[in-house]
Amino acid sequence: MTDVLRRGRGSLAFSFLVQGVAFALLVTRIPAIQDRYGVSDALLPAFLAAVPVLAGVGSVSTERLVKRVPPSRLLRWSQPVVLLALLGVGAGERMVELGVALAAFGLAVGVLDASMNMLGVSLQRSYGRSIMLSFHAAYSLGGIVGASLAWVGAHWDLALWVSYLPVVLVLLPAVLVVSRWYVDGGAAGPVAESGVEEKAGEGQALAFKLLLPLCLVMTVAYIGDSTVSNWSAKYLQDVLGSSEQMATVPYNVYMITTLVGRALGDLGVRRFGAVAVVRAGALVAAGGFAVVAGAPGAWVGMLGFTLLGLGLCVLVPQTFAAAGRLFPGASDAAVARLNVFNYVGFLIGSPLVGALGDLWSYRGAMLVPMVLVLVTLVYARSFAAQPDRYGGGHERPHTADVGRGSNGL
Repeated sequence: MTDVLRRGRGSLAFSFLVQGVAFALLVTRIPAIQDRYGVSDALLPAFLAAVPVLAGVGSVSTERLVKRVPPSRLLRWSQPVVLLALLGVGAGERMVELGVALAAFGLAVGVLDASMNMLGVSLQRSYGRSIMLSFHAAYSLGGIVGASLAWVGAHWDLALWVSYLPVVLVLLPAVLVVSRWYVDGGAAGPVAESGVEEKAGEGQALAFKLLLPLCLVMTVAYIGDSTVSNWSAKYLQDVLGSSEQMATVPYNVYMITTLVGRALGDLGVRRFGAVAVVRAGALVAAGGFAVVAGAPGAWVGMLGFTLLGLGLCVLVPQTFAAAGRLFPGASDAAVARLNVFNYVGFLIGSPLVGALGDLWSYRGAMLVPMVLVLVTLVYARSFAAQPDRYGGGHERPHTADVGRGSNGL
């Protein structure tokens, strides 16, 4: 099984990387997409909101589909759809074509995100140690690559389809090839001894009640992430008085520190346990928002966005991993349901900061996600594994992710 798991881990990491590239190529070229199709400023938010809404529909559908179709098969065919939909966004000419392409992109992304994280959770259980952060590090690396490719396209004033076509031609056959080595978890994980599976099977209401703390943490994490991705440039330029060129830097810094934090995060989980890592991440992220809100100038603001990348980066991967531990007999369904709150946070974050910035101030608006991310501290115990066996909620090295959740679950 060692070679099988190793190939499965490598192929899944590549899938995460490709998704990072595709998503970055879409979101970083929104102004060019708007110009190509003549989408007004009033209509643009509706198009942008439709993508996460449909992605949520795709994620919910995945929860039902995995009862009949393995997650590896869903991932194998949803990722090519995402890439082709991206190309469709760049190649269309009429607004209805843009709508169809974005709808396909959103639905496929929901299936893709859910199935990727299902495979990641099951692989982590089979490995017997924390590896989930490494998959999301690959996603961050893909985001950096995608944003860089988008910069090249914008710098050379390339048509959208010219920017997207080479990427799709390279990545589409690559993901089809590596999909041969995806590893479905199935019954790979150990059977829980505390009756969680029976509780999870008693009904959706009870299962959701057990999952609710993690859903809140996921929502908060994406509120913070969407705040950075949507408002960092405007904040640095309009509030802190930076140049237009410098205003493009915070998001890149955020992505780089996210990559670094996730690349090293698994070592921290193995050494200190998921609870300690999540608490530290929440405190660092809250500190980052505080620095941004109080920054006297652009360089201090950059420091705040750096702290945000290091803090927020651990929350999402560890939330998926905790869901897998909490529902060892129904991890696919738990991951699919939890993934919906990824999109809930994304939908809330950007409008929340914008509305507060207009009604109050953008400095004050940055304090709201700071307070929300501190909510994670209240629910940090939900990330614990084997508290009764190894004490203090710490995960035991090399057997970190095989145990039970907190509060006796």
